[in-house]
Amino acid sequence: MENHLHQLAKAELHCHLDGSLSFEAIRELAKMANIALPESDSELARLVTAPENSETLLDYLKTFDFIRPLLQTQEALRLAAYDVARQAAKEHVIYIEIRFAPELSMDKGLTAVQTVEAVEEGLRQAQVDFGIVAKALICGMRQSSQQLTKDIFEQIDGAEGLDYAGFDFAGNEHDFPPEAIAELIRHTQSLDRPMTFHAGECGCPSHIAQALALGIKRLGHVTAIHDHPDILEEFVKKGATAELCLTSNLQTKAAESLADFPYHELYDSGANITINTDNRTVSHTNLTREYQLFAKYFGTSTADFYRFNRNALQASFASNSEKEELLGKLRAVYASYLN
Repeated sequence: MENHLHQLAKAELHCHLDGSLSFEAIRELAKMANIALPESDSELARLVTAPENSETLLDYLKTFDFIRPLLQTQEALRLAAYDVARQAAKEHVIYIEIRFAPELSMDKGLTAVQTVEAVEEGLRQAQVDFGIVAKALICGMRQSSQQLTKDIFEQIDGAEGLDYAGFDFAGNEHDFPPEAIAELIRHTQSLDRPMTFHAGECGCPSHIAQALALGIKRLGHVTAIHDHPDILEEFVKKGATAELCLTSNLQTKAAESLADFPYHELYDSGANITINTDNRTVSHTNLTREYQLFAKYFGTSTADFYRFNRNALQASFASNSEKEELLGKLRAVYASYLN
């Protein structure tokens, strides 16, 4: 079963760059930054992998503080982006959107545009080397100054030659709900790219409703939709897409248990489901492992995985021509398993 799931073509919409670096890349980045690391991988894991039972989302997010100093040059960002796309390609991911916050790589003088240029260069090289279609999503940190985020997004939007897929908001959802940054969200929606949004990761169903009311059609996590049929009905009515992240949600207590994870509700309602890693390293997972968990705990079938990957490609921020080609690849792989 594991090999079967590994071989399936996959698409991923929700993967954070700084949370998904391989140990090999982390060691190389640390050497570049002249930062000492433990010699053993087990000791390194304690620094870059969240506890299996984090107390809260904020507790989980502390893990990222260790990675931040490693991603302060264009060379480092190129290497990191290439590394994450390489990992995905090894498990037959044909399309991935990798999100990162430029703000977190500007400590040593890089501009927002320079960070995006570097990440895009790394992703382009991965596309050449591995055949994967890999695109960057630009994150704003919701707890940061709204003016700072607006300035960063406008600088990136105004730059020529960038090929990022769209925008996102990540970070401290609990204290910065959609309504608190609604003006900034609307401004972001007025720019030239689409956006996705973290919502419902902190026991906050109202945040999902607020995001939907703001016209956002792709939502990361949406875990708090569990046991809220009114919000679920609106989610389905608006044709929104859920970027589910099972392992991460159990770690952060977004779902206290499997029974609190909204898979069956979303599935039974016909909602657009996608399966994602969130953070490969921080959550000690990969996309194949996530598929295994869905199959084990929820009885998710190969036909379901095909549907979820179609959902991902259709909701992706790829061009129409890219979507058509990728959907054809997906169809060809799954045909041998479903016929």
